[in-house]
Amino acid sequence: MTTHEQLALLLDQADAAINAEDFVALMRFYADEATLVVKPGKTITGHEALRNAFVFIADFFNHTLQVSQEGLTVVEGAETALVLARTRVRATMKTGEPYDVLRRATYVFKRDATRGWLCTVDNSYGTDLLDEAPSDLRLVI
Repeated sequence: MTTHEQLALLLDQADAAINAEDFVALMRFYADEATLVVKPGKTITGHEALRNAFVFIADFFNHTLQVSQEGLTVVEGAETALVLARTRVRATMKTGEPYDVLRRATYVFKRDATRGWLCTVDNSYGTDLLDEAPSDLRLVI
């Protein structure tokens, strides 16, 4: 199985855990000190914080959250993989309104010698975070 296939399978399994609200299984997907972009400008790190965030997110989306990947690309190097994905997020809000968003997510995975591929950065907002960044931020060399 190729790295691309392995990571696609892992993302499918993680999505299934999110959809089923199986947060114990979901934490197996993440490195111990993984970081999750909760929303633009807000990140959290570590299993306990991630688990608590996913519980909050499930409640926020009225326990109807359905996440899936609609295409992905993998760039691999030095036991690390960048996954660029089209992530579909669907739910019914507490107001009864449908929520359906297609995001261009970015995930970073690191290969662990004993646990295999683990997500170290989970950013479902992807490059949309650039919209929140100061426009005058530049690296001058």
